[in-house]
Amino acid sequence: MHTQYHRTSPIKTHSILWDGHRLDIGKRTLIMGVVNVTPDSFSDGGKFYSCRDAVAQGLKLTEDGADIIDIGGESARPYSDEIPEEEEIRRVVTVIKELSGQIAIPISIDTTKAGVARKAIEAGASIVNDISALCFDDEMAGIVSYYEVPVILMHMLGTPKTMQVAPNYDNVVQEIKTFLKKAVKRAEKGQIRRSKMIVDPGIGFGKTVEHNLELLNRLDEFHTLGLPILIGPSRKAFIRNLLKKKNGNDIFSDYQMVETGTQAAVATAVLRGAHIIRVHDVANTFATVKIIDAIKGT
Repeated sequence: MHTQYHRTSPIKTHSILWDGHRLDIGKRTLIMGVVNVTPDSFSDGGKFYSCRDAVAQGLKLTEDGADIIDIGGESARPYSDEIPEEEEIRRVVTVIKELSGQIAIPISIDTTKAGVARKAIEAGASIVNDISALCFDDEMAGIVSYYEVPVILMHMLGTPKTMQVAPNYDNVVQEIKTFLKKAVKRAEKGQIRRSKMIVDPGIGFGKTVEHNLELLNRLDEFHTLGLPILIGPSRKAFIRNLLKKKNGNDIFSDYQMVETGTQAAVATAVLRGAHIIRVHDVANTFATVKIIDAIKGT
């Protein structure tokens, strides 16, 4: 937990090319802007539930400097329940269709369901962000392979419903690296090209405050996987828990101090070699990333 800071080796670059899109990863830190089309997400639930508001937010995040827009229709907050596939499709497809006609950057669909991914891709999405790393739906790998889109493989302990029930690891970094190696092999078995894979250690998904801090501090150890690394620390509970007042009262995710805490986590992740940062506030992150990249000489 008390790893001393050390200068990381030069970050490896990756280029992902597909269907009219290109992501040059590693030349500078890329930013993924989050739009949750849900009534109950932990940070922005309900704010962008209407199609009009969600599209407007996607346009704003693009203007603020996002390189990818991530659209999600099902909350993955701790203890949340799954929603029907039809409802998830209803929430996201029209938003993706309208937004994809107005922006040039790629849109990712944040889903664990193959049926949702297929409808989203047909509507204009071009990346699949699967928090289950292809584990929840046996048909997901086939959809990703068929449409030849990039996939984000994330570590989660259990399911959103169970992940924060006493998470425990003997060696959090080593165990998550092993999980991600297996996820990559599973994806390759499903005919997904390694050149289209991105890995995510899953900050906040089945981790304690200490686990999350250790993952951020030792993020450079994930470079041995040889794949682009995405990190999503934005407004997560570990930040809110660290910033609680002395009386122990919870603080809300939209408090300014939580955004400030998020930017501290973002800066650390970039210094440790994250390739892509997933956030709700793109404008603030753009400034943080610009400065940290300059300090690193990226």
